[in-house]
Amino acid sequence: MYSAIAANKRNTWFILVGFVVFIGLIGLVAGWLMSGNWWVTAFVLVFAAGYAGIQYFAASREALALSGAFEVTREQAPRYYRLVENLCITTGTPMPTLYVVDDPAPNAFATGRSPDKAAITVTTGLFELMTDRELEGVLAHELGHIRNYDIRVSLLVFGLVVAVGLIADMLMRMAFFGSMRRNNSNNAQAQALFLVFGLVAAIVAPLLAAGVQAAISRQREYLADATSALTTRDPEGLASALEKLEGASTVLQKPNTSMAHLWIANPLRGGGMSRLFATHPPIPDRVERLHEMGGKF
Repeated sequence: MYSAIAANKRNTWFILVGFVVFIGLIGLVAGWLMSGNWWVTAFVLVFAAGYAGIQYFAASREALALSGAFEVTREQAPRYYRLVENLCITTGTPMPTLYVVDDPAPNAFATGRSPDKAAITVTTGLFELMTDRELEGVLAHELGHIRNYDIRVSLLVFGLVVAVGLIADMLMRMAFFGSMRRNNSNNAQAQALFLVFGLVAAIVAPLLAAGVQAAISRQREYLADATSALTTRDPEGLASALEKLEGASTVLQKPNTSMAHLWIANPLRGGGMSRLFATHPPIPDRVERLHEMGGKF
């Protein structure tokens, strides 16, 4: 199990580093096509880092607001508070702020920049559907995201993904309007190349960014599942909870695409190409892995 956790962490950082290198290559190619104007390269890198930084500080509050979550105390949600508090004592993790979303669809997510600034959010439907054993597995999964700093990685990736889309759009506009202003024989070929690059970047970059976001999110879900199993010593409890989530017929009343990767189960329904960019691994695969872990305890 420890080797699986280490492998998932390595895979996440390999993907993230490759994504940053890709952003740098976009800037390098753009600067070269603009006759060595390397300020374009610097702008691309600084803009991507700056936007990711803004999201790092703001995205947690945005996610809570978008989900319609409200904070609860020990007195308002004693079962919820007791389970999380026991898990925090077991793992030595700071107690996160607890939130609830009034929604019959069972789901949960964690957010925040660090363990001491973290929050766990669950829906009212999750309380109604899960036994204490299953709910503990779900909460340990969310606490695993906090302990593994998945929440930090998710916020950084989200910022980089949005930044790539904005950069690609700006490059396409620069290429298009630049070719209209400087349509002469001396630089026509360079402008044509830059226009093609801008168009390709505008199409390919967002798709690749979405794929990177999905790949990282899937790795972190497997990692949180393994962390939950290790914390509770009961992988079958989380497996049972995931099977109930898979069979649930209700969906979130206010789903939001930008934060779909945060929930323990995908709140969006879709098939075909949408599966290629799914932010969650298939629940049957997750359940199978948990059953394998159960045989090792």
